[in-house]
Amino acid sequence: MISLFASTARGLEELLKTELEALGASACKVVQGGVHFEGDERLMYTSLLWSRLASRILLPLSEFRVYSDMDLYLGVNAINWPSLFGVDKTFAVNFTGTNEEIRNSQYGALKVKDAIVDSFTRKVQQRPDVAKVQPDIRINVYLQKDRANIAIDLSGDGLHQRGYRDMAGQAPLKENLAAAIVMRSGWQAETPMVDPMCGSGTLLIEAAMVAADIAPGLRRDYWGFNQWLGHNAELWRELLAEAQVRASRGINKTQSRFFGYDHDRRVIEIAKNNARRAGVASLIQFETQELTRLTNPLPADQKGTVLSNPPYGERLDSEPALIALHSALGQIMKRDFGGWNLSLFSASPELLSCLQLRAGRQFKAKNGPLDCVQKNYSLAENSERSVLPGDHSAGADGEKNGEQSVQIAADFANRLRKNVKKLEKWAKQEGIECYRLYDADLPEYNLALDRYGSKYVLQEYAPPKTVDPQKARQRLFDAINATLAVLELPASALILKVREKQKGKSQYEKLAQKGDFFLVNEFGAKLWVNLTDYLDTGLFLDHRIARRMLGQMSRGKDFLNLFAYTGSASVHAGIGGARTTTTVDMSRTYLEWAERNLRANDLVGRQHRLIQADCLGWMHETNEQFDVIFIDPPTFSNSKRMENSFDVQRDHLALMADLKRMLRPGGTIMFSNNKRGFKMDMDGLAKLKLSAQEISEKTLSVDFARNRQIHNCWLVSHAGEEK
Repeated sequence: MISLFASTARGLEELLKTELEALGASACKVVQGGVHFEGDERLMYTSLLWSRLASRILLPLSEFRVYSDMDLYLGVNAINWPSLFGVDKTFAVNFTGTNEEIRNSQYGALKVKDAIVDSFTRKVQQRPDVAKVQPDIRINVYLQKDRANIAIDLSGDGLHQRGYRDMAGQAPLKENLAAAIVMRSGWQAETPMVDPMCGSGTLLIEAAMVAADIAPGLRRDYWGFNQWLGHNAELWRELLAEAQVRASRGINKTQSRFFGYDHDRRVIEIAKNNARRAGVASLIQFETQELTRLTNPLPADQKGTVLSNPPYGERLDSEPALIALHSALGQIMKRDFGGWNLSLFSASPELLSCLQLRAGRQFKAKNGPLDCVQKNYSLAENSERSVLPGDHSAGADGEKNGEQSVQIAADFANRLRKNVKKLEKWAKQEGIECYRLYDADLPEYNLALDRYGSKYVLQEYAPPKTVDPQKARQRLFDAINATLAVLELPASALILKVREKQKGKSQYEKLAQKGDFFLVNEFGAKLWVNLTDYLDTGLFLDHRIARRMLGQMSRGKDFLNLFAYTGSASVHAGIGGARTTTTVDMSRTYLEWAERNLRANDLVGRQHRLIQADCLGWMHETNEQFDVIFIDPPTFSNSKRMENSFDVQRDHLALMADLKRMLRPGGTIMFSNNKRGFKMDMDGLAKLKLSAQEISEKTLSVDFARNRQIHNCWLVSHAGEEK
């Protein structure tokens, strides 16, 4: 009997053990990353040719203890290498693991190479060459603590490389992992399989090879045993011939049919070529098609398995689209695939929740470094099937599937419906296109949803560290899913952001380069917004009433806008009839944005100035005076003045001293900030001979009724003057 070791991906060890036993292996022992097993020479070659799950098959040569680099050298040198391969053959060493003495795998590989070369030199007075690409012999060394295992890799390249895949899609599955996914899906040979997002077709091809009884190693040319002196070429040719006969018979005999769809025409062409090279092109029908147009390709009496590895994303801006995709997939499955099995393999279990289906079984596995899950679902029978592609209307779940459906974020969805009904009519009457639809109404959904014309921004407030990140992410996904459903939005209309405390200049940093600006209306003002490229959108919605008040206050007056951002207050002052507007901000980006806003409202000419400057320094130095001043400073900022920082609570009196000098008799300052619990120093103001009236309540509209502390706002004037 020959002792062998089969390696595989983490999580597939037990499945590999079952497969090897079915091939005839004995004494199978599962360890992390593989299975030790025994068999005769025929079983050794059979496992290489027929294992769909193994990554490599290794032939152990020696095991010894390593307490120093000399122990490693001597242990390897003791093996009779010239009896294993000829000196005219090339070899390579794959070394994994370290210990206290061998701290670098490259150093370990070098010592092994030296020992092999010295063995040949001593015994045959010649040395073999090392080859990095497709060597004749691969030596595998695994070092764990003080124990080293030396083996010949009989596979050559990894066994997952079947030889049929020339090119792959963006995120291809390794073929042996794909085979495991097929095995775990519950699919039965002779039944159909559909992959609605098939990419380069690996799942379908692996399943078709199983159905047609095609050995996974049949089309491989490069093997690690070809130049091994223990190779039984005659037995190998016999096993290959048997496999070829079985493949020919299997293709003609199988009744299984496979259907693959993908939105990318280029990827579908790759899939077709892969299937042709694998010998299963006649069994698989590939088509270019969007998921939303998917319908069941078979008569109602035929049942099978839908199997797929849907896309997942790591960027926030991709998540609404992915959630919409998974939600649509769930609706299509319930609508058109009643009685079928559904199996999905994903690195994002949160996305799978968007299917609104309850899984029966699930399996864990690694896809490279990613922790993945495979979930299997049994789709309830439908008495009738929709024939309208893309019809994913509400109610597609139906009572027939009620027992398997999972309602997503029902409380959030109900609150959002209520808010929409209340606010849409109000906004239309007010003449505004931008307003808040949801503002952390429910504590478990700590989000804000803002409408900007036909687009929406969903802001997630960063959860505290005490909240389980996975639970918070699941709630976010649920809220996105519910938002898309309630508002009946395409995914492209929903933009997702995470709100965190701004530090330093973070409010000026670009997040993207899409340049997707569009105009919105606010009380007759036209304003440019950008929902993707910056942390903020260009318009602070909670200040809209304050902006309208500034427009009413500014007729025939000289208006100053400090910390102006994108100049929306200057626009309202201008269209309200201000004699002049002066807009000051330190950011060139935002000043250019402000200029676009002014131009959009025909506010051009010398009377509309834009000044790039640090507002605190500019205020301290200017001698100009104005009738109406709007200032909305940051809660905290670094500044060369004020001891290298500015704190609105600590420093607002110093601010007022400068503002008083700039304010004409009879003029008004509108002072606003976002600091919760801000307290105006009324005694300090009196000493400056200024008076203040808080108007915070008057500047908050219906959509911010829940968040009354979002800002505070004051009218300040010279003491004794009426405001």
